[in-house]
Amino acid sequence: MQLIYFKRVPNFGDQLNPWLWPKLIPNFFEINQQVSFIGIGTLINQKRINEIKTGYKKVIFSTGVGYGDSPSLDDSYVIYCVRGPLSAQALGFSKDLAITDGAALLKKFFKPSINKKYKFSYMPHHSLTHDGWNLACKKIGFGYIDPHWSVEKVLESINETEILLAEAMHGAIVADVLRVPWIPIVSNPRILAFKWNDWCQSLNLEYKPCLIEKLQKPINKSDILSPIRRIRDGMRQKKAAFEMQKIAKNSKPFLSKDKILDELTLRLEEKIDKLQNDIKAGIFD
Repeated sequence: MQLIYFKRVPNFGDQLNPWLWPKLIPNFFEINQQVSFIGIGTLINQKRINEIKTGYKKVIFSTGVGYGDSPSLDDSYVIYCVRGPLSAQALGFSKDLAITDGAALLKKFFKPSINKKYKFSYMPHHSLTHDGWNLACKKIGFGYIDPHWSVEKVLESINETEILLAEAMHGAIVADVLRVPWIPIVSNPRILAFKWNDWCQSLNLEYKPCLIEKLQKPINKSDILSPIRRIRDGMRQKKAAFEMQKIAKNSKPFLSKDKILDELTLRLEEKIDKLQNDIKAGIFD
């Protein structure tokens, strides 16, 4: 079975795929190699679909639409669910197929803790990650969570946080699963609002991000160029720290209702059971 996800950069949301799915459906990874599984991520667009080999059966489970034109899906696709109502609408699916992001299932394997290390932590988008954010966080005693870290390290770091400021959507998704309130951040127009709205609407939440100025990458420590540039970097980090502190103080964190999250997680588990039954019935042989 071919596990389809974004692999170019070791990003937390994408790396949840090889971490989570073998735990949930271990037998599925031993069957016909001409089956593709499209899971966590914003993976349904024409470019991504074109990369999957013709003739393969393709399983869609909780993924989302975005980053390109919505494709037409033929009968080689077995649809179990998508991330949210916007994905279902874009594909012309019944709203019953819109559940929520599959990362909600990780609470079966990772339990929340009441032991907290940081009042606030910040997790940038994987494409905007650099040490400047870490230095800015240190100035104000915030935790810093790098989406390039291992899945286990990111999970532990979110778990040790009371409130997460997140530009990385799967940081917010996992925080919500672990019952850690979160505040959505946007520092760059590259952040795709469609996918955030898709997921938030699945939880009956409204996406209202806080804007923060993009923090430029600081010069390398080994760089011997003008000390003026180092002073400039320090001022930028001080400004970013001030903006984060202001957001943490004045913004109301988001958290889905327990009942809604539990109901959606149960629906995902029912879809996993259906997939298991379909495997036993031989439809992927």
